[in-house]
Amino acid sequence: MASSPCGDGNFDCGLQIQTRSVEQTLIPLVSQITTLINHKDKLKKTEKTLRAVQRVGQAVSVAVGRFVVVGEAIAAENEDLKDEMGLACFEARRAGTAIAQLTDVSSLEQCEGDGRSTVFSDRTGMVKAARMLLSSVTKVLVLADCIVIKQIISSRNKVLVTLEQLERVSTFQEFVQIFSQFGNEMVEFAHLTGDRQNDLKDEKKRARMAAARAVLEKCTMMLLTASKTCLRHPDCESARINKEAVFQRMRLALEQVIEIVTDTRSGGEARALPVSIYAGIKDFKVKVEGLRDSLYCVSCEAVAAQLEALMEKTEDFTDSAYTSHEQRETIIQLCQITRQETKQLINTWRHAQQSLKAKEATDEMELSILKTCQSVSDLRRELHRVAVGRATELLKLHSDHLVLQALKASGGDGNLEAVADYAGTLNEHKEQLVETCRLLCHISGTEPLEITCIHAEETFRVIGPQIISAAQTLALHPTSKIAKENLDVFCEAWESQLCDIAILLKEINDVFEGRRGDKKTYLSLPRPGKHSANLKTVKAAKLDAEEQTTIAKLGLELCLLTSDVDSEVERWDEQDHEMVRLCQIISSMAYSMYLFTRGEGLLKTTLDLFHQAEVLSDQGLQLCHILHSLSTQLLDEDRILILSETEKLSDACQQLQVCAKTPVQGKSAIFQKVDSSIQNTKGILTVVVYLLPICYKLIRKCKSECSCVASPQHWREKQLNTTVSEETLNGNGSNGFGVKSLEQHMASLTFLESK
Repeated sequence: MASSPCGDGNFDCGLQIQTRSVEQTLIPLVSQITTLINHKDKLKKTEKTLRAVQRVGQAVSVAVGRFVVVGEAIAAENEDLKDEMGLACFEARRAGTAIAQLTDVSSLEQCEGDGRSTVFSDRTGMVKAARMLLSSVTKVLVLADCIVIKQIISSRNKVLVTLEQLERVSTFQEFVQIFSQFGNEMVEFAHLTGDRQNDLKDEKKRARMAAARAVLEKCTMMLLTASKTCLRHPDCESARINKEAVFQRMRLALEQVIEIVTDTRSGGEARALPVSIYAGIKDFKVKVEGLRDSLYCVSCEAVAAQLEALMEKTEDFTDSAYTSHEQRETIIQLCQITRQETKQLINTWRHAQQSLKAKEATDEMELSILKTCQSVSDLRRELHRVAVGRATELLKLHSDHLVLQALKASGGDGNLEAVADYAGTLNEHKEQLVETCRLLCHISGTEPLEITCIHAEETFRVIGPQIISAAQTLALHPTSKIAKENLDVFCEAWESQLCDIAILLKEINDVFEGRRGDKKTYLSLPRPGKHSANLKTVKAAKLDAEEQTTIAKLGLELCLLTSDVDSEVERWDEQDHEMVRLCQIISSMAYSMYLFTRGEGLLKTTLDLFHQAEVLSDQGLQLCHILHSLSTQLLDEDRILILSETEKLSDACQQLQVCAKTPVQGKSAIFQKVDSSIQNTKGILTVVVYLLPICYKLIRKCKSECSCVASPQHWREKQLNTTVSEETLNGNGSNGFGVKSLEQHMASLTFLESK
């Protein structure tokens, strides 16, 4: 959350903000209030500046007034929140009025004459009004967010009722009628939960929501064919088992969604993720490296116990029947080395503690710390190699889907004995995949990826028996078209999960090699396609399967370039440097465009993509401004190089901007525009990747020779002028809390979209 103008460091009104839309809606308000409070520190108060301050105060007041009107309308439609919302709206209106009065410079002379205060002399009054405004506006937003949660719960309840009706139907006619209603309800639920998933701040919750929604999406088709098969063959036990498993899995997924959106657990207890080896090693290294600062930050016994817990978890690898003898021996040897190095560290550590003079790590202990950390890192690297190697081999082994084809053929022939034989083989494959997912979970590197691994493990565990029961049903009724269709659907779900594992493997490798990590998703507010005037005449569209495939290769090239940018950025000593910040934003937006080429992420339509491209080009032009400023501090040869590359970057940004703003009609033209947007974005990233290491060296050179390049904060003061600019005070700045800005931010909230 942005810093509070109240001087608390972080704004906290006692309400927990779960979603990014609420948080991002508050940021302009925080920025504008900070502008007003900090303006007191400006020495010169010209008439022009005073009038600009007054316009800000009035804009805030008017915007809050319109904001409150929306809040009051919501309160009128939701009786259970009416009183609470009404009070929050009242407080917001009062605080907005107070800010307008405090910034009313038209009565400045009168105020100074009769002793009354304005914003320039009554900082306490402004802080009090700002605190009340932030608190009340946050409460309105959080209460409105509660309505979104209620909508999701209500939608889930409708789905559950229809699900129970579907489970009890006895005729095809009744089933078709109810399933049509069920399909519409599931579409509504999918939209609500999809918006919520993208909006959640917590990455673990987003991953869990994605897993639950994936189950519901796949199970909807399974439910259709399993139910039809059961209706066609009512006396078939395997068909009944197959159907019941689908209904049970859907209910569990629906319950998981509600647990996520309400932040509760059935049974009242939180279900924590099992600690992975990766997480255990990371925590172990933090404790060991912490000994450099204090010999007493943790006990010797605690470090020894944590190491043994880690060694015990490696048994998932060494006890596996699928781990080769060589791999098992290597893991055991690395575990022994880690134990030995840790034992040596503890001995040195205890000796240092007994020395009255030693308060920090000795040279001998520093060496032991390095060796211990290196040994656990070597262990982690080997475990990663084993798990990824196993998964890669299994994916190659199952790429031809021979067992699934054999089950289909045996079932179609009515050969129950052959079905039983192939079912045994499929069970073995299932156990291999389940165990592999467990190993991948250990080395995945982030909690969201751990959740995805657990979801994959559970999916293979459940779908395996469902395929077998569907095959048994077909073998009992080999001429049944619906039984054949049902088996096809479950086999497709298995194949789909294998594809998901391949994607998961790449993401795990990206984290391990430091190419991606916790990449932030750029939030473009207002929501793309909603408020961009130049796009209103263009119809939003999604790429079809063929177009998605065509553009996927181009998207992958874009992804690789974002990884290159991230790698170059990580080398910079000053991570808060303005150039680093802009490059991170550009990389993050480009990564969102890459996700679009895969049909994933926040960008859902071509309009979203074009809006993102337009904003990215703006950020690129800002980077050009920084580069021009840098060039003025360089010698001729270096200046020419930077200016030359800056010109290339500027041209690429302008081309992207023109491309994004040019309206087009027709499927072919829209696809061509998508292609051009991504090509131009690639061009921008190519220049950025080339410039980053050059600028890094030149800035360091300047600092070492003549200190001509100051800190990032000084740069900001020099280039962007942190004292309040007239543009910001007029509400034209990007962080302005003017009426238009507030309306746009409010319109981006999902609760208004649903009205």
